Amino acid sequence: MSVSVLILTLNEEVNIEGCLQSVAWCDDVVVLDSFSNDRTVEIARRAGVRVVQRAFDNYAGQRNYGLKDIPYRNPWVLMLDADERVSPELRDEMIQTLGTCPDSLAWLRRSSGYPTWFGRLVRVGRVWVERAVNEEYHTQGERGRLAEHLEHFPFNKGLSAWLRRQDSYSTMEAELLRSAPAEAPASFPSLFGGLFVRDAVARRRAQKTLAYRLPGRPLLMFFGLYIVRGGFLDGRAGLTFSLLRAWYEFMIDCKRAELRRRQEGLPV
Repeated sequence: MSVSVLILTLNEEVNIEGCLQSVAWCDDVVVLDSFSNDRTVEIARRAGVRVVQRAFDNYAGQRNYGLKDIPYRNPWVLMLDADERVSPELRDEMIQTLGTCPDSLAWLRRSSGYPTWFGRLVRVGRVWVERAVNEEYHTQGERGRLAEHLEHFPFNKGLSAWLRRQDSYSTMEAELLRSAPAEAPASFPSLFGGLFVRDAVARRRAQKTLAYRLPGRPLLMFFGLYIVRGGFLDGRAGLTFSLLRAWYEFMIDCKRAELRRRQEGLPV
């Protein structure tokens, strides 16, 4: 069974060629571009893939447009970012798995930020995306899991580009948290229970809800990455990345507090 590929881009001339080369085996590749002003579209068209352009609103909106409004030759779509690569092992596993999967299967989860698993290989018309950033994938069908991994190169465009992206992500995350409808706060026992449910989306939501209620969350993020996950074993690179992730969480907290103070008419 064949697979189509959907790649989201915005000014990805540094990454797009490598991404396209990793899916050269695919007979149906679509680049959904957010009106790049560099050579992204030129490189994609030169590679012979389809290019569709849509103004970016948020990540869920962009992915839902790609899943619902773009026609594909194949019943399954692999969603990629331009800084990701499909290894030969993952390609072979996808093709082999889809050749024997039941009709009830709607997505196969894939890791980008190991070991966080989420939908990337989806059946057309059976999956939708919610949440503007750090998206949630939903389906009424069954879910499966692949063993191989996507290769991710988030720093390919340089540290400054990564920092700009995290600045944008943290703003969107803070706005989502601030605009969430007021509800009675869940008890800690119920939140801990949510960490062990089988549904990956519900489990991830419980993780985030619990994390945002913990004091000193940026420091806990650093501790989790650098100590618990073994970042210290990666030397300076592990220390740098753990600090950057803690800084990202700190930005969310700062921006969330700023939004609250502005809403209450207080000085920032």
